[in-house]
Amino acid sequence: MNNQIYLAPSILSADLLKLEEQVNLVIENGADFIHVDVMDGHFVPNLTFGTNIVKALKRFVKIPIDVHLMITNPDKYIAEYAKAGADILTVHQEVSPHLHRTIQSIKENGMKAGVSINPSTSVSTLEYIIGDVDLILIMSVNPGFGGQTFIEKSIYKIQKVRGMLDKANSKAFLEVDGGINLETAKLVVKAGANVLVAGNSIFGQKNIPEATKNLKNIL
Repeated sequence: MNNQIYLAPSILSADLLKLEEQVNLVIENGADFIHVDVMDGHFVPNLTFGTNIVKALKRFVKIPIDVHLMITNPDKYIAEYAKAGADILTVHQEVSPHLHRTIQSIKENGMKAGVSINPSTSVSTLEYIIGDVDLILIMSVNPGFGGQTFIEKSIYKIQKVRGMLDKANSKAFLEVDGGINLETAKLVVKAGANVLVAGNSIFGQKNIPEATKNLKNIL
């Protein structure tokens, strides 16, 4: 396991009218990735960003852009997100019937490949692809909206996936998204996560630099 812990602020909770300003603030205060939640209104009950926002970020963001596709047909858009500038592209196990092929396509398009699972999805679904991915994303809330409460049973899933990654001698990132704050961050890191996505606990605060520093410091 990589002992470094990475912070990935999610722009889902950012003020889009001040996006460049706010993203630069989190980068200046310790962000390691910028996380982009893409939702299609079908797989999840919300509609958010597309490739245009990734293109806009790429013009001034020098750290990795971590794109999480919460959409029903991710294979159709892999090349588009690569062209837009995504560095990491994560798809959901639940909507990817040919997951090995999808992972291969992401890598062939020059990005790191991630796979995410929802809170109700068993970690056993990752068994046969664990050695092929660059990132596993555990959703610790039901995807679709920011500002939700952390699901405590996610700790067990993080521990299980950490064990699977270690057994496979994988250096893949273990990312957690949902309800991350100063308290839950400690729990998920202890369980074995090394990338934490935080939206409301950073961009939803009055003092974004302080919120970023506080979360980064406890990591």
